[in-house]
Amino acid sequence: MKRFFSLVAFLLIANFTFPQPPPGYYDAAFGLYGVALQNALHNIIKNHTSISYDELYTHFAVTDIKPNNTVWDMYSDIPGGNPPYTFQYVSTDECGSYNGEGDCFNREHSWPKSWFGGEIMPMYSDMFHLYPTDGYVNNMRNNFPYGEVSSSTWTSQNGSKLGNCSWPGYSGTVFEPIDEYKGDFARSYFYMSTRYYTEDASWTGSNMTDGSQLKPWARAMMLQWSTQDPVSQKEIDRNNGIFLVQHNRNPFIDNPQWAFTIWGPGAGISDISQQSLTLKVFPNPAKDVCHILLPDLGNEWSVKFIAANGTEIFPKSEVVNTELTINVQNLAAGCYSIVISNTKSTAAYHALLIRP
Repeated sequence: MKRFFSLVAFLLIANFTFPQPPPGYYDAAFGLYGVALQNALHNIIKNHTSISYDELYTHFAVTDIKPNNTVWDMYSDIPGGNPPYTFQYVSTDECGSYNGEGDCFNREHSWPKSWFGGEIMPMYSDMFHLYPTDGYVNNMRNNFPYGEVSSSTWTSQNGSKLGNCSWPGYSGTVFEPIDEYKGDFARSYFYMSTRYYTEDASWTGSNMTDGSQLKPWARAMMLQWSTQDPVSQKEIDRNNGIFLVQHNRNPFIDNPQWAFTIWGPGAGISDISQQSLTLKVFPNPAKDVCHILLPDLGNEWSVKFIAANGTEIFPKSEVVNTELTINVQNLAAGCYSIVISNTKSTAAYHALLIRP
């Protein structure tokens, strides 16, 4: 017999009318950059309604259910294919004990609880970083950081991996989810770094984190993941569903560009002077060339790209009237900050470009 069937059925119907952000929800954040933006978003989403850890299974049955009414388990799912096993939202599929994959599912802290000190509220039950996942895979992931693996020591049935990290800056053991869900986990981490910004004095931290903030190697990797795996309808629906329960939202699902505005290369450029402005790039994303309408900088200006790892790149460009055309064909996929500055003053302008 399905648990809480009547409640689940009601909420599934309500799923068709889930709200978007209320009018004005993010007004205090627009136009800000860097730490100022992170602080503004923190003030918007803090003090959420905290639920009990025991309530998670009930809410998962609304926020993490697939169209075929099975558990949406990102550690076993194969988007567009046939997952090796599935679970139902019934008490008999909940862990319990397990001996291998497919035995049961439980509640995965994608941000391990040991990183913030254990069973401490509200982090312990914050749904924006908790997901239903196969118990055995969850156990294999343990509290290892997320990362990218070059040679795996263990691989799950859907292709998630355990092994030494190949991303520059860290070489320890990491868990790598499949590509289709890397952006989901990245945006969960951006949420945690913002929701608990300045509230993390007692957090233990990890090889991936300092308190609630990502270490430089992890931050660069998560920015890359969020670009390569953009926001999906699954995340939008889940964000709306959690909003009904916790009464706060994940800003990085509603406005994905904010991750780069806070932590991306050149994110603090607006602090250089009061003359700093954001310029619009078109098309964006761009594969071959992009264009920017230039401000009046005279002839004394320079343009550079900054990659997520901090590397500075000076691509070929030309100006016709006030339109700057930049060749981006040779750029690797990722997100770049474009910085245009006047070489004879402190005026600085910036833009963000996504290279798919």
